[in-house]
Formats: sequence, structure tokens, C-alpha cells
Amino acid sequence: MSANESPAGHAQTLPTATYDSAFLKACRREPVPHTPVWFMRQAGRSLPEYRKVREGVPMLESCTRPEMVTEITLQPVRRHGVDAAIYYSDIVVPLKAIGIDLDIKPGVGPVVAHPIRTRADLAQLRDLTPEDVSYVTEAIGMLTRELGATPLIGFAGAPFTLASYLVEGGPSRTYENAKAMMYGDPELWADLLDRLAGITAAFLKVQIEAGASAVQLFDSWAGALAPADYRRSVLPASAKVFEAVAGYGVPRIHFGVGTGELLGLMGEAGADVVGVDWRVPLDEALRRVGPGKALQGNLDPTVLFASTEAVEAKTREVLDSAAGLEGHIFNLGHGVMPSTDPDALTRLVEYVHTQTAR
Repeated sequence: MSANESPAGHAQTLPTATYDSAFLKACRREPVPHTPVWFMRQAGRSLPEYRKVREGVPMLESCTRPEMVTEITLQPVRRHGVDAAIYYSDIVVPLKAIGIDLDIKPGVGPVVAHPIRTRADLAQLRDLTPEDVSYVTEAIGMLTRELGATPLIGFAGAPFTLASYLVEGGPSRTYENAKAMMYGDPELWADLLDRLAGITAAFLKVQIEAGASAVQLFDSWAGALAPADYRRSVLPASAKVFEAVAGYGVPRIHFGVGTGELLGLMGEAGADVVGVDWRVPLDEALRRVGPGKALQGNLDPTVLFASTEAVEAKTREVLDSAAGLEGHIFNLGHGVMPSTDPDALTRLVEYVHTQTAR
């Protein structure tokens, strides 16, 4: 495969305008002018301009409106001066696009009308085509023109996290139905995750081919698993996703919450960058992940509710912990919380840039 050919055989134009950005350099573990910063959920509820744009528009509908997606994605770039934008969407968008009857209920999260519990239920999961999400292609085209040299991160939910919603029927603290399938019917579980891996890979390919400079796989709930269960029952599907997009040459980021015990395995799945939540210092995360990967993270999001002095002190701890890393992307250890003061985020970006200027 040539460098400018995608795995699907389509001519792939690598995002040359963003190639030398601090963010992509850090992903490639190359020297950077400063530590790049972006925040998970930077586009969203913490910004008054977001709430104004979204007023009266349901979440999933907003994800299908290219002009709205473009505006919301750009808002934190304008306001905070972050080093990368992340595409405004939701991890259940590809499931909705293939016809799964689900909705995002305010204060609850994704709710699935007909949970997948039997082999017959797998029929709900057909392949995703680019035509199913044509609004994504349109929005990313608009975004990359606006962003210029600022990279755009595409993303998707990982097979385990999507499966947990589909099997439970909504958010869960215990994942009892998902784990019951994983332990009690491992063949059905493997087939479910394999189908989801195909859908996820197709969704990421659409974003990359439209112009995304990097992609992040969110395995938000993988922290509920023991390492042996993750290796046996989850890692193969995540590895399938990463392998499917490997030929594009864009950095692949892997992130989960509460995944300190899984960091090495998450890197093993095929990521170029491993995201770390706030529970594990970055120098210890490096030991667990091993060489050859950049790390992303990992300020506790709740620190932003403290004084500026406290935020700077805790940020300094993160930067000091990252001193031995070949590549470091500064981020929070999870998403921006809805009631976060946007000005605290703007100050944080400036502080990291200033403190790490080379």
C-alpha cells in the first residue's frame, strides 16, 4: 500500500496543513515547540455559546446538522486556543445511523429501545456505509477548511462500550447483562463485538477520508473489566478497529476511564497514543504502557473548580510527571464537566503553553 492510498483503496490526501502541528508532532513522539493541549468534551455544555446554539435541538439531531456541528466544534478552538479540535458528535451516532432505536435522554444518557440479548437480536446490526453518515463527511469538509493548520480529531466508541449500552439498554454501574453474556455466551459476545468493530472502523474511515488528522477510540467503560477478561473478550475487537485504519497513517488514540490496570493492554491493541485518566501518574503510566507510545492526559477535571493557584500547582505536577515522555499531549483525565468555568480552561491552555515553551 502506498503512503497516499487508503486501506479501502481510495486516494487518501494526508492532511499536510496540519502535519507539523504541535499536536501531531507529539502523537508521533517528535520534538514540539510546546506541549499541545486539548480537552475531551471541550466542545459542549461548559460553553454558553454552545448552549445557545443547541437550544431546543435534541442531541442526536444536532449531530446530523453540518453547520451546527461545525460551529460547535470550532467554539473551543476560538475561545481557548487549544492545539486540536475534536469533532462534535456522540459515540452512539453510528448505531442510530444504521437504524438502532435509541435516544439520548437528558440526565440519563443513551437509552436503547430493544436491547441485544440473543443471537436473533444481532440482526439489528447491519454494516455502516458512508451514505448513512453523509452529514459527517460534509461537516468535516467544512471544518477542515475553517481550521486550516489546526488538526481535527475524529472519534468513535469502542466495541465494548457500545456493546455495554446495547446489551444493558442504557447506562449501567454494574454491566451485569453485558458481563453475563461475556461470561455465559462467549461466542455470542465475540460475534457482537466483531460486528461493532466493523461498524466502528467504518465510522472512523469516513472521518479520516473526510479530513480528520487523528482519531480517538473511547472505551469509556472498559475500566469495569479485569485484565484477563479484557485481553480475552475485548482486546481482539479493539485491535480489529485500530488495524482497519492503520494504513491511513493518522495517529490513533485509545482512552478509557478507570483503566489504570489495562494501560499496557490498551496500548497493545494498536494505539499510537494511550490516554490516561487522573488516577495514574504519567511516569507510572509510561512504565505500564512501555516504550514506543505517546501518552495523553491527565489532570483531574475537578481541579478546575479550585483556585487558579491550585490549578497551576496540580498542572505542574502533571507536567513534571510527563518530563520523561517521548510524546505528551496535555488533557484532562476525563471530559470537561458541565459546570466548569470556561475561563479556567482558557487560563489552563495558556499556562501549559507558557510553562512548556521550548
